[in-house]
Amino acid sequence: MSAEQVIPYISKQRITPFLTFCGNAEEAMNYYVRIFPNSKIVSLRRFTKEDRGVEGKILNGIIEILGQSFMVLDMEKESCPAFTWAVSFYIECNDDAEFDLIFEGLKVDGQVLMGPVEMNDFSKVTWVTDCFGVTWQLVLRKSKS
Repeated sequence: MSAEQVIPYISKQRITPFLTFCGNAEEAMNYYVRIFPNSKIVSLRRFTKEDRGVEGKILNGIIEILGQSFMVLDMEKESCPAFTWAVSFYIECNDDAEFDLIFEGLKVDGQVLMGPVEMNDFSKVTWVTDCFGVTWQLVLRKSKS
């Protein structure tokens, strides 16, 4: 996907999360596509000799996770900011199977900050920071029977 095609693709959303990784953006993209059902890598552009950055690393990439576009970038480790759980991504799961699949994938080499627990209108709630330091909130609403 060319630079001219990137803007129209992501402009279908008003706000697109942008994740800066410390040299492992491609690994993260592949990880998220494995963890989340119906997710895909949309585009990938690597740094070249002419770009400021490590040649071959990700200059910009777009992944789609559960219909939401995310942009990613690799940054040199000495300049790279750390992720914090103060910013997290909230996902309402459709059913127990989806919740469990995503939770089990995210917690591998990550850190479970809370749950899963039942809380208020939710049969399951968890906060988990994945192996890249990105924090996710997963919830499953109680079924209305």
